[in-house]
Order: sequence, then structure tokens, then C-alpha cells
Amino acid sequence: MSKETTIAPGPPRSGVRWRRFAATFGIVVAGAAGMIMLTAQGVLGAQFAISGMPFTVTADRLSGTGFEQFATLDQMIPDSPNQGDTGGQVLVMVSAIDRAELTNLCQSINLGGVFLKITAGGGDTPVTARTLVVDGDEIAGNAAFRNIDIGQDASTLDKVPGVKGNPGVFSQQADSIVIENLRQNNYATTAAVFNLPNLRMAFTPDGC
Repeated sequence: MSKETTIAPGPPRSGVRWRRFAATFGIVVAGAAGMIMLTAQGVLGAQFAISGMPFTVTADRLSGTGFEQFATLDQMIPDSPNQGDTGGQVLVMVSAIDRAELTNLCQSINLGGVFLKITAGGGDTPVTARTLVVDGDEIAGNAAFRNIDIGQDASTLDKVPGVKGNPGVFSQQADSIVIENLRQNNYATTAAVFNLPNLRMAFTPDGC
């Protein structure tokens, strides 16, 4: 028998604050000597030093098969101008999908008075991705999962080949996921394959 979980959206931009989520389940953010190792047992969320500049991603609908989610730390370059009081580390929730489709994708980053905006996947041709891995600290939308396991050790995840977390880290995984009216605050995205039909990139006065 399948298990299905539905999460209704809260007010716009409220989402789920993953810093509070991580703290609730005992994930400790310590100094460099004691931080969560970024060399996890497989493919990492961010496979590079992040800029530390968050960007917004929205989509009318995200659907995917093979879903995993767990917490880790992303790292900026030493003395990054964007590190603020973080010490160059950002606690993020890694969301990985084996095969994903996104309808009306929009991505924007605030460059200080102007936004760099990317749109793709409108009409009947969605954006498609393989091994899509997103590092973010906030997500909002109306989500439904099929056959979800919550509280699994992140080192035992097996829904997305090559993507696992560290031993002892709280995680969840599901056979499939659908999110309507998706909105994310992200720091990094990687994908084995990323197809963006009807791609448009431009500087605009407003973001997604």
C-alpha cells in the first residue's frame, strides 16, 4: 500500500525555515573543526565553493521521481565578501530528484537594484533534469509525496543514485514528489542533465 503525504502551503514566502528544522532534529552547526563534512558518501549538493548570494527559484509545478532530502553545510571561499557573520558556512537542506520536470521555471538573483532573471519551460514543454540537486534554506508550495520515509539516516538514502548524506543526519526520501506553486531560496544547483526549452535570460527591474 502506498503512503501519500500532502503539505499545504502557508502564507507566501513563509515556507519552511530549514535552520529551525535542522536545529529541531539535533543537527549541530559548529566551527570548521567540527562542522558536518561536505565530503559525504556520494555526490554532494554543491560540488563547488558557493558565492554566498542566494537566488530565488519559482515554478508553477515541479514533479519528479526519486526524491531525497537532508541537511549539510555549504562553504564559501576564504574571506568571501558575502560571508557576513556566517564564517563562510551556510546550513542548507539538500533536495535531490532523480528525474524532474518543472513548468514555467523562473530563477532570479538580486544584483543590487537590478535582477538577473532566467525563464524557461513555458507552455507544453517543461524544463527537464536528471540528478537535480538543489541546496537551499527555504521552500514553499503545496507538496505531495508518494511512499515517503521520514527520519531515515541520510547515509542510507537510495532514491537518487550517488546522492547520500552523512551518517546520523536526519533525512527523508520518497518514490515521487509533486509541488504546485513552488518557491525556493537557494544557494546552489547541480544537475547531470538540465534541458531548458524557451530559455530567456535578461536583466530586469524585478525578480521572480
